Amino acid sequence: MQPCAHSYRVIVRASNSRLQSGQTVCQRAKLVVVIREKKNKADQPCGVDQTRFQFIMETSSASSSEIILEEWNGSSSTKLSKTATITAYPSLSIQRSDGRFNHVWRRVLQAFVPEGFPSSVTPDYVPFQVWDSLQGLSTYIRMMLSTQALLSAIGVGEKSATVIGATFQWFLRDLSGMLGGILFTFYQGSNLDSNAKMWRLVADLMNDLGMLMDLVSPLFPSAFVFIVCLGSLSRSFTGVASGATRAALTQHFALENNAADISAKEGSQETMATMIGMALGMLLARVTMGHALAIWFCFLSLTMFHMYANYKAVRCLALSTLNPERSSIVLQHFMETGQVLSPGKVSRMEHVLPIWTTSWSSKSAKFMHVQVHLGVRVSSLNHLELMDLLHSAGSHYKKAKYLLVEKGGIISAILHKDSTSADVLQSFFHALVMANLTDKNKSLHLESQSWMDKHYETFIQKLRSSDWKTERLLSPSIIWKANWICGPLDAKID
Repeated sequence: MQPCAHSYRVIVRASNSRLQSGQTVCQRAKLVVVIREKKNKADQPCGVDQTRFQFIMETSSASSSEIILEEWNGSSSTKLSKTATITAYPSLSIQRSDGRFNHVWRRVLQAFVPEGFPSSVTPDYVPFQVWDSLQGLSTYIRMMLSTQALLSAIGVGEKSATVIGATFQWFLRDLSGMLGGILFTFYQGSNLDSNAKMWRLVADLMNDLGMLMDLVSPLFPSAFVFIVCLGSLSRSFTGVASGATRAALTQHFALENNAADISAKEGSQETMATMIGMALGMLLARVTMGHALAIWFCFLSLTMFHMYANYKAVRCLALSTLNPERSSIVLQHFMETGQVLSPGKVSRMEHVLPIWTTSWSSKSAKFMHVQVHLGVRVSSLNHLELMDLLHSAGSHYKKAKYLLVEKGGIISAILHKDSTSADVLQSFFHALVMANLTDKNKSLHLESQSWMDKHYETFIQKLRSSDWKTERLLSPSIIWKANWICGPLDAKID
């Protein structure tokens, strides 16, 4: 049921003791104001269907009553605004508190923002959408320039060009994009959730590369098909990564289970940005036609702005889900101070670019998660690692649904075939604790298990109180698991 757009309040000012209070009932397109209940003549208790509701105004020489009915507009109880005041004494009058312009503006705004905005979305929704709309606007402006160059290279407007030739080239371009999308989904589909911010940024960078290739293609006629196919391949990565990460971000923004509404309004915002961008793009293409230097200057300038807007957009996000890097940051800070960082503070510390683009040290706290490998295949371990695994299974991890093996500073986690999402999260934090102790001359298994026994439950409670979602760890899919039985020597380990 949709939230009520209008509410009404009755204010009763009376010296008459029979009129003491007012009651408000708000329904869609229906108003019921209860001032006084009139029972039947037999003075019997009145049922719901026996009650007669009257809007009564009584005056007498000894007493007087004044009734004021107010109309309020808004879908959220915290964002109501008074639109009209109705009085019945001395005569019925309606005084409107809201101008027609404000009413029309609110109606227009409802097509672009979620119901109940801003209380129905997270605080980072507005800055993200502003930067996202700006980058989308620059994309559609540049698209007109790259499309113009692409059509010119295909031969549009030339007498020597054939329809079948242009159709075949366009077919190869689309085919390469489709195949690229399938391959990208196969290799990275399960990794998009855990690194939504990074892949959101990478997706738009790949889109920039695809449009750049379209603009370059007319300069190399002999390699035209190869270049446009590479551009289509690059954009196919964009379509998959952008769509998948957008779904994850929509779930993050939805505070009132309104992901569908947020997605629909985001579509309206993108459509508006598309129309404005296409109009400006056609104007720019018309002005720069025949001026190669002007085209390249405009394209590169808009590309730089597009990259900056995308970086600012993902930097605005304060995701409350735990992925490997955010888990590493909060655990390292907790081990040092005993306090848990908020999602907002962690968002300013985590990286939005791939790790290989940043110079780093393997001992850096921010990159401790790279030392942990989840879901390792048991048969991939060497003889010494298997011996360590069998020993730890019988001594340190009897009650756990995971096993940890350390070699050269790398912590391998083997998950039990019956492990749950909570077990996966615990195994990762345990592995991070062990990784943090690798540079200290201590027994890793004993020291890390001791820390987990003393602090893990407190750590999880503090995460929840700081608005972190601790239901699961956002990580790539774990496809390799194991089963072990701790018992007599003749028991088998699968």
